[in-house]
Amino acid sequence: MSFAENLKKLRESHNITQKELADQIGVTQASICQFERGTVQPSISIAVELAKAFNTTCEKLVNDK
Repeated sequence: MSFAENLKKLRESHNITQKELADQIGVTQASICQFERGTVQPSISIAVELAKAFNTTCEKLVNDK
């Protein structure tokens, strides 16, 4: 799966909205939407915050099999 697919799957499995996740990590809901669509890749620092939000690693976000 791609980063975008992994992010969406994790967010949905934790039953949180894009807006809730955005507020938690300090970005806009539109940014989360773009990350999940794969139209924009997050910076390293945002990827770290996303991994922390889901208690996982950046590696697993990028390359979950």
